[in-house]
Amino acid sequence: MTTHYTLMVPGTKSTNTKVKVTSPFDERLLATFEAADKNTIDQALSTAYKLHQNRRNRLTLTERIEILTKTAALMTERAENLALAAAEEGGKPLIDSRTEVARAIDGVHLCIETMRTRGGEVIPMGINQASAHKAAFTNLEPRGVVVAVSAFNHPLNLIVHQVGPAVAAGCPVIVKPAKKTPISCYTFVSLLREAGLPEEWCQAMVIDDAELATKLATDERVGFLSFIGSEKVGWMLRSKIAPGTRCALEHGGVAPVIVAEDADLDAALPKLIKAGFYHAGQVCVSVQRIYVHESIVDDFAEKIANEARKLIIGDPTKKNTDVGPLIDPKEASRVYDWVKEAVEDGAKLLCGGKPLSESCFECTVLLNPPEDAKVSTSEVFGPVVCVYSYTDLDDAVQRANSLPYSFQAAVFTSNIDTAMQVYNEIDASAVMVNEHTAYRVDWMPFAGLRRSGHGTGGIPHTIRDMQVEKMLVIHSPGLPG
Repeated sequence: MTTHYTLMVPGTKSTNTKVKVTSPFDERLLATFEAADKNTIDQALSTAYKLHQNRRNRLTLTERIEILTKTAALMTERAENLALAAAEEGGKPLIDSRTEVARAIDGVHLCIETMRTRGGEVIPMGINQASAHKAAFTNLEPRGVVVAVSAFNHPLNLIVHQVGPAVAAGCPVIVKPAKKTPISCYTFVSLLREAGLPEEWCQAMVIDDAELATKLATDERVGFLSFIGSEKVGWMLRSKIAPGTRCALEHGGVAPVIVAEDADLDAALPKLIKAGFYHAGQVCVSVQRIYVHESIVDDFAEKIANEARKLIIGDPTKKNTDVGPLIDPKEASRVYDWVKEAVEDGAKLLCGGKPLSESCFECTVLLNPPEDAKVSTSEVFGPVVCVYSYTDLDDAVQRANSLPYSFQAAVFTSNIDTAMQVYNEIDASAVMVNEHTAYRVDWMPFAGLRRSGHGTGGIPHTIRDMQVEKMLVIHSPGLPG
């Protein structure tokens, strides 16, 4: 029997229709969800805003630490079920979904560590006549109601990165998961409540109407908007948020990699294969553009294509699957059109290039697609890696920097000077040396620049963004003059 999920908004029932959640692999019905209507959104915002305004009844730091500690324990107990659910609804292979769950659990622990170790600061006083007989320090307070709008590609870990920091910061939070993958979100919110979080402090809803979703994100009662998704929607929401609302936007990139002539290809290839085809390329920092020195490009291209052919594509719930489906059949059709266009315009197709089913697509390697092809200028968000030949490093860097996107980049080389030149000159928020563009640990800053995003992610950074530093100044004759 299919599970039906009601709204996780206390005191309301939606009059809207149900949303069906299906497996991207075989379109099997997984669950149905009540969709939020205007009254649901108003009720959720009203509840959350009243909680934030009632300063005397805010959750204490001790309570928040206890809740998140219990949540991590519950997640650990149910890790395999969480991984299977994420694989079924999102299409990421089970082996990778297990890694996602482990990261999510670690992310909750990271919230706790940040809460236990971060505080305000002491402001120097008593250093001149104006500051005589004074002391000053700051404390951290919750910024306000957090609205978290999430994406499908990491259905559990992204929610943890948005909701976990809100709870840690002491902010009431309303979360709207991607319509394709709400099961992991609802499960995580249920675990928070089971761990002791009052249900009003974290509300979740599926919204089947873009206008209603915009209303939620741009309401004047929102203190902080956390958005993960397309640049088109993200920048639109930022243009409409209420005065005073802060926000963080995480979009995508067209991640560049430079492979120098002295690179260790045996070490580089497994990393580039993993990051290029992980989750069928549906990651905002997936390896997409690889610039390889002309002296080794043919050898490199042949090797990466050979490795791509070996990847097992299919049912994400099977233990031996390397690459699962795209989230929707229309995405497989779009990727096919982009690849076909590139080949017709001169790219050499080394492997792949066509759908295997309505939603599964062959792992594809293209050699020297045109610089103006869609696969060269836009985020593919599919299992496609493009290899380009370059003659000198300046040329490679210039081509890597030619797009209005800036996220994570990488260089493979045995020469420290080459590595440092790329780090200094490439347009990116992070540069990996002898590591792929999708490398990440969850405490490091994670930021899309230019059209790729706004603000800085990473759990400690997100917690800080969701808080206000409030200063106290004390005048006392007992203090130094």
